[in-house]
Amino acid sequence: MRLHVLQHVPFEDAAYIADWAATRGHALVVTHLYRGDALPDAAANLTVVMGGPMGIYDEDAHPWLRAEKAFLARVVAGGGYALGICLGAQLLADVLGGPVTRNPVKEIGWFPVTRLAESLLLAGLPDAFSAFHWHGDTFAIPPGAVHAAASAACLNQAFVYADRVLGLQCHLESTPVSIDRLIAHCGEELIDGPYIKPALTLRAGDTGTSNRLMRTVLDNFAQRIG
Repeated sequence: MRLHVLQHVPFEDAAYIADWAATRGHALVVTHLYRGDALPDAAANLTVVMGGPMGIYDEDAHPWLRAEKAFLARVVAGGGYALGICLGAQLLADVLGGPVTRNPVKEIGWFPVTRLAESLLLAGLPDAFSAFHWHGDTFAIPPGAVHAAASAACLNQAFVYADRVLGLQCHLESTPVSIDRLIAHCGEELIDGPYIKPALTLRAGDTGTSNRLMRTVLDNFAQRIG
């Protein structure tokens, strides 16, 4: 299987997803959109859309967002498989017709997520689990998609579309290294708030368990893709 990762900033890379691909023997290529990499003409078996501090509507500051949205629309319309994380989930929701807006509160830290639906892509995930979060925006569930997960701070934590597109607002791919990078580059957001935790608490989360959940999701994609 071949994974194509869309990366929006240097400090939010594929993290555990790259480890999974290497362990499973899958090819992984990365398009670094922030440095001007061109998008390919053809989609891979699985398109993975990573996070980033920008919003999906920040096209004046980041003109490559327009091309990325058009690319993702082609992937989805062509029956392709896609996994979006945080900003990536918002981009996929947008191209599927689910508006992206400000969440009532910022959600930064480790918080419980409740699974709301059954799906082939979510098979094997528990009914509730702790996940790492770092976001201020949220997506509406796109038309035709299934509302798949929620948290106390953010109602729409996940959606599944046609059992081939999964949007995750939370970060199951995060590792200690990737969390440290977020703190280093976006630490000014760690202010007092009802759902904002300090850096020490962010670093203390159980990334091992979270990564096992990400492994389950990726294995589900691999089984679907064949």
